[in-house]
Amino acid sequence: MRFSKMQGAGNDFILLDGIRNTYEDYSKMAKSLCDRRYGIGGDGLMVAEKSDVADIKMVYYNSDGSKGEMCGNGIRCFSKFVYDEKLVNTVEIKIETGDGIKKAYLTIDNDIVKEVTIYMGKARLSPKEIPVDLNSEKVLNEKIKVRDKEFQYSAVLIGVPHAVLIEKDLEKVDVNLIGEEIEKHSTFPKRINVNFIEILDRNNIKIKTWERGAGRTLACGTGSCSGVYIANLLDLVDETVLVKTEGGTLKIRIESDEVFMTGSAETTFKGEIEWE
Repeated sequence: MRFSKMQGAGNDFILLDGIRNTYEDYSKMAKSLCDRRYGIGGDGLMVAEKSDVADIKMVYYNSDGSKGEMCGNGIRCFSKFVYDEKLVNTVEIKIETGDGIKKAYLTIDNDIVKEVTIYMGKARLSPKEIPVDLNSEKVLNEKIKVRDKEFQYSAVLIGVPHAVLIEKDLEKVDVNLIGEEIEKHSTFPKRINVNFIEILDRNNIKIKTWERGAGRTLACGTGSCSGVYIANLLDLVDETVLVKTEGGTLKIRIESDEVFMTGSAETTFKGEIEWE
């Protein structure tokens, strides 16, 4: 089985060509191959498949084997992968995901993908869509209690559900402990990604993320989009913001409720593995 290992802002993935080759039980495969000691290692696994409604289909699994609707850093890597493997022959790619069709715009230099911009679609704030167990129109500046401490959060659906917590100093936040507790809190019936952000100025923020199904990651594309969107909605940042993740920098642009994400995607290595 041939694979590519890729990363975007430190978020790393295993990518497979599911058009030329088909495999069974991708969930089991993701859990095994994403293991950092006994497998290849990765935050998730993506498979390229044929689509009846777009140029290509992205199937995504988290490292724990659970299926994800979308992945922001992942879809940039996926875009480069399908271009490099010649599964598509255009620099503007329509990609079918579990969260609808996304558009990728590739910046090419000497036939090398240097940067990828993703149209992430419209952000959704309805508690029913996210979902959040609240009776309100939007989930903004709500309170949640974790380990006898109260936190203020907002929530949004951008590809996958995200909670955003605005902190004064990220270094003082136990991201792993609080993130895991909030992810599995009963308020979120399908669990949730948890993003802790610190506002540096109106065009720069820092972020640390605990991802649903993957745990602590160096970056989260949809989480970065969610952090900027919520901060902009609360008039804390402008429409274009640089997001400093633990693994790299992303540029997020907000146009009304529509979100665009720009960042790099790199192939770290390719290889083969026997799979039974």
